Amino acid sequence: MRLLLLLPGFLLLAAPAARAQAPAAAESEAVKQTITRFFEGMRRGDSTVVRSTLAPGAVLHTITTRTGVQVGTEKVSAFLKAVGTSHPEVYDERIRFEQVLVDAQLASVWTPYQFYVGTKFSHCGYNSFQLVKLAAGWRIVHIIDTRRKDGCQ
Repeated sequence: MRLLLLLPGFLLLAAPAARAQAPAAAESEAVKQTITRFFEGMRRGDSTVVRSTLAPGAVLHTITTRTGVQVGTEKVSAFLKAVGTSHPEVYDERIRFEQVLVDAQLASVWTPYQFYVGTKFSHCGYNSFQLVKLAAGWRIVHIIDTRRKDGCQ
């Protein structure tokens, strides 16, 4: 009987939390859509689509371990040129959204990936994306990734 009397109070307390999760889920989905559009642009060789997902001043980094741990920087203009220049094989990066964190105008996304050139496996690793919500929507401000050929699933 006591439980029945307490139930309405619990429901009233839970309602604001449920409403707060709906916008968070929508933001998380919008973040995922930006990243998905980035990779769709890569697959199509459409640098305009890729560019539309990037914030002004975006930075691209790669961690390599060939001769010790090194962090390389790729110029966005060079990356866009590589994507947009005609190439016989599709650049196909297959990702999974493992973790999406959103707070106000900041999002952090962790995605394991496998990269194929056409149908041939090239390498795998993890991407870490940082996004910012601008007036035009979520834009990628930083990508850093690992790359390896072994230990891939």
